[in-house]
Amino acid sequence: MRKFKFVVYKITFPNGKIYVGQDHSMDGHSMRYFGSWNNLLVEADFTKAELSNFTVTKEILFESDDLARIYEMETSFIRELRSNDPLVGYNQTHRTRRV
Repeated sequence: MRKFKFVVYKITFPNGKIYVGQDHSMDGHSMRYFGSWNNLLVEADFTKAELSNFTVTKEILFESDDLARIYEMETSFIRELRSNDPLVGYNQTHRTRRV
């Protein structure tokens, strides 16, 4: 039986903004999965012409067979890279509460 490999990845968009997520595939490097960001949020940052020729990069930041560790590292990378800051990235979780 094959074990799952889990990864934390960073997607970089043409405007430089990033999205941090995790992948739970058999080898952890699924070519088909590029995240579950909010499409409307991303699309709002680009013109229709820009969206018609759109390239993103996917970088593996961390890999493990321990799912609990993956959740921990995803949170750590989101905070460290500030992908939850709307000026930096598209993550909607782990936002700093404003008073």
